Amino acid sequence: MELSKRQEAILEIVKKEGPITGEQIAERLSLTRATLRPDMAILTMAGLLEARPRVGYYYSGKTPNKVIAEKLHRIKVGEVKSIPVVVSEHCSVYDAVVTMFIEDVGTLIVVREGGILEGVISRKDLLKITLGGQDIHKLPVGVVMTRMPNVITVGPDDSVWLAAKKLITHEVDALPVVRPVEGGDKNKDLEVIGRLSKTNITRLFVELGEGN
Repeated sequence: MELSKRQEAILEIVKKEGPITGEQIAERLSLTRATLRPDMAILTMAGLLEARPRVGYYYSGKTPNKVIAEKLHRIKVGEVKSIPVVVSEHCSVYDAVVTMFIEDVGTLIVVREGGILEGVISRKDLLKITLGGQDIHKLPVGVVMTRMPNVITVGPDDSVWLAAKKLITHEVDALPVVRPVEGGDKNKDLEVIGRLSKTNITRLFVELGEGN
């Protein structure tokens, strides 16, 4: 988050003299209170300043980087997830390749009846098997996919920060977003309700940068 020179000056005044009223800040900068109102709103909404009625503004103690980090911890996967692109494990490798290109995704999620997670298959998996010289029209993706419980997942209530960390740590392009099936084995029966990809993370950063 990049602050203007006037916003930086406001922060310095509040750090040294807070709590301080908007009128007093305007007086220090030889400006009207109306002129400062947009800057005060930005600094307050960003979490850098806090305000109390009849007390004034005071410094929150947070840096711009800390504010951004807190936002990423507050935003949940369920708020930014995409619709999952799924296939069954009986789908041929050929059909999986076609689906991947048509849907323009880098990872397919393999499910059984009821949308229960069975595995995932990536571009790399499909490339390896295709170059292996096997008949991809007859070979099912179940033979080459990464199976449960070796699939890295996230839940809709997990933070975007945690999801991003999993993407980097496990060097994958996307994660199935799942929830336990009521009455099922919570470690095995996971219903796929979305996907969280590097594209989702990138889009979120662009939106944060635009102030959305």
